[in-house]
Amino acid sequence: MGEDIKVIVFKLGSEEYGIEVDKVQTIERMLPITRVPKTYTFVRGVINLRGVVIPVIDLRGRFGLPETEYTDQTRIIIVVVGEMEVGFIVDSANDVIDLNRDRIETPPEVVGGIKARYLDGVAKIGDDRLLIMLNLSEVLKKSEIIQLESLEE
Repeated sequence: MGEDIKVIVFKLGSEEYGIEVDKVQTIERMLPITRVPKTYTFVRGVINLRGVVIPVIDLRGRFGLPETEYTDQTRIIIVVVGEMEVGFIVDSANDVIDLNRDRIETPPEVVGGIKARYLDGVAKIGDDRLLIMLNLSEVLKKSEIIQLESLEE
């Protein structure tokens, strides 16, 4: 049996995604975002979170999903990628679950239109629920991280 991990579950549209809890710093309600010129279109800008400037990425834009209005459910999940904190805007983040690593299968070539390289795997939860596990190092490529690091300065 594989080990149990804690996973934050969040939604983009009707799909559920997961990030391991140990990669998540905090989950925040929407905050004022300062736009930064000449960045990738999915980079919404930066936020000031308790004195720390953090770049914010809209995961819908990153995955090529249609944009929607932000709601009371919209959240910014602050994750650590390498040495850097980054905020991901998601439609909602509403669950923390225990998940056995054995339930995570390698992703098929395409899942819900999102390229498989963004995915760590797909976890089966119950009979009819799938959870798409994100591969954070692929969601942010090295060249993008370098650009985001310059936003923090």
